[in-house]
Amino acid sequence: MTNTNITNLRKNLFEYIEQAVSYNDVINVSSKNGNAIIMSEQDYRNIMESLYITSVPGLEDEILAASKEPLNECSVYDKNEEW
Repeated sequence: MTNTNITNLRKNLFEYIEQAVSYNDVINVSSKNGNAIIMSEQDYRNIMESLYITSVPGLEDEILAASKEPLNECSVYDKNEEW
């Protein structure tokens, strides 16, 4: 995590954005009224997906159980299968 203040952010905004996107760095920006975080869109989406998965009752347990299933016992994908 990189820490900076709002004045420095204004001077180097492009570099900070590139750092967040290219290196998945989280930028903590401090100001008089509090702090803000800058992160890549991909990191944000990953966090939102993780929050969603953990919010659905039982889904996390199902995913963990499925990850322990041997690959040779897994179902084979069939694009014609009805859901």
